[in-house]
Amino acid sequence: MTAPDYVPGHGLLKDRTAVVTAAAGAGIGGATARRLLEEGARIVIGDAHTRRLKETEEALAAEFGADRVTSLPCDVTDEDQVQALFALAEDTHGRLDIVVNNAGLGGTAALVDMTDDQWSRVLDVTLNGTFRCTRAALRAFKASGGAGVIVNNASVIGWRAQTGQAHYAAAKAGVMALTRCAALEAAEFGVRVNAVAPSLAMHPHLVKVTSEELLAELTAREAFGRYAEPWEVANVIVFLASAYSSYMTGETVSVSSQHA
Repeated sequence: MTAPDYVPGHGLLKDRTAVVTAAAGAGIGGATARRLLEEGARIVIGDAHTRRLKETEEALAAEFGADRVTSLPCDVTDEDQVQALFALAEDTHGRLDIVVNNAGLGGTAALVDMTDDQWSRVLDVTLNGTFRCTRAALRAFKASGGAGVIVNNASVIGWRAQTGQAHYAAAKAGVMALTRCAALEAAEFGVRVNAVAPSLAMHPHLVKVTSEELLAELTAREAFGRYAEPWEVANVIVFLASAYSSYMTGETVSVSSQHA
């Protein structure tokens, strides 16, 4: 089954300001940055890959306007860089409305062979990075008088087991738990916190480095018999960031048939 036609924007996020982490390149972060712009938002994007980030900013600015796209290199394991990214959003646009925590790091290693560094690196980027950015977002939202939306990128692997993925699964399950707890704390000042849980979202560069055998095995597990396009996950992120999900908080929405 082929992917559906691309869905045009409908102005759902007009005049909102959004921060997106790990937004350079062709994956979910880049697709989300584009979708937010198509829905009328202004964006501040961060990524640890400085060259790709600058290329992404220039391409999006040329298409949507330089006044709507700003970037700053940001490694979410560095608190100073996280603070600088959020300060840039408020300094540039005078407000912050949406935060999409997309940064994450994977890897494959059996537990018996996994080193402390392998475990810690995945947890620090994927879980601790989401914590740092969620904390920065909540502080900004609370200081500005409340309201705002956070959308975290989790994974279906946070619900189910997979060999070689203990560190990544633990990190993503942690993101889900963090989302639920943050949502309860943030509700008192009108902030919503939700997450998406993709399964198999691929882009052309990733397809090229994935063996045909593995790709066939992975897609066979999916109900539609294909991988998700990154923009299909971004569509759900846009929904959670918009007023259409105004009564949703603390939820993790599966963007896959493999939620269990």
